[in-house]
Amino acid sequence: MTAPDGARNPEALPPLGFPPLALLVAGPTCSGKSALAMALAEQLGGTVINADSMQVYRELRILTARPSEADEARVPHALYGIRPAAEPGDAAWWRGRALEAMADATRAGRMPVLCGGTGLYFAALTQGLAEIPDPGQDARAQARALLEAEGPQALHARLSQADPATAARLRPSDGQRIARAWEVYVGTGRGLADWQSGAHQAAAPYRFVAILLDPPRAALRAAIAGRFDAMLEAGALAEVRALLAQGLPSSLPAMRAHGVPELAAFCRGEMTLAEARARTCLVTGQYTKRQATWFRSRHIAAPEVTHRLNARYGDFTQDSKSFLPNILPKIRNLA
Repeated sequence: MTAPDGARNPEALPPLGFPPLALLVAGPTCSGKSALAMALAEQLGGTVINADSMQVYRELRILTARPSEADEARVPHALYGIRPAAEPGDAAWWRGRALEAMADATRAGRMPVLCGGTGLYFAALTQGLAEIPDPGQDARAQARALLEAEGPQALHARLSQADPATAARLRPSDGQRIARAWEVYVGTGRGLADWQSGAHQAAAPYRFVAILLDPPRAALRAAIAGRFDAMLEAGALAEVRALLAQGLPSSLPAMRAHGVPELAAFCRGEMTLAEARARTCLVTGQYTKRQATWFRSRHIAAPEVTHRLNARYGDFTQDSKSFLPNILPKIRNLA
């Protein structure tokens, strides 16, 4: 059986038998997730599977800090750069592809190591998703057009009138989620909050160990600035210019990746490069604060098998791989 976007239907995959173990390496941007996930995959014979909503876009290798070709040659990777920027992904689409990638890794005798900072993706995998009908292309087009023409705050005001329960859950600046809520309301006649209170898909058939990286704020700010400078040296401006040449709507998720709006403004002469750098670092830092808050307040896997790493385990300004001696024995005991 084939899903509408060409992906295999995860429900049609053969049963996995006794639930195998999968690792979730989660935390804010620049916390060292990718390095730790690769080290774990090397030690445990794993496949690194992307759980970041921006690293799925093929045009954004540099600005989303996707693993390099050399990294991908060291250990198997999956779900990186698999979707064009013109086609927005969502949690339901990602969940289906992640289940496929996990099943493929398990059949090959490899441990799935899911790595990313998108909390909703982890929750979709470990807790299931609400069963929401497809709102349809017309509803999607209307939501994108309104977001593009009016901006997120105006669309949030519309949503507050039509579906106040869902609007109350969303930040007025979060255009992507507001547009999703509007398309669901228009296309199904029911609000997203109402759908989410109903039937859910089952959690994925795995035992999960979540490794949650939680660096000090000062270390994150320094890492964000250093990474952005390295991105500029690696060709981030050329990457943004190539993306802009496609003429895509600014409301698409890929066009809102950290650094894209700011470098696009520089390309249009609306900011200096120094202003674009400062703005990108500020916005990214604000985002990491929200990520850290989300991960601190929720269990993305069963609490009894969740290991939270934070500053007391070592100096995050050095190398997240230094935590391997702490966590490898725990994972091996669980396996």
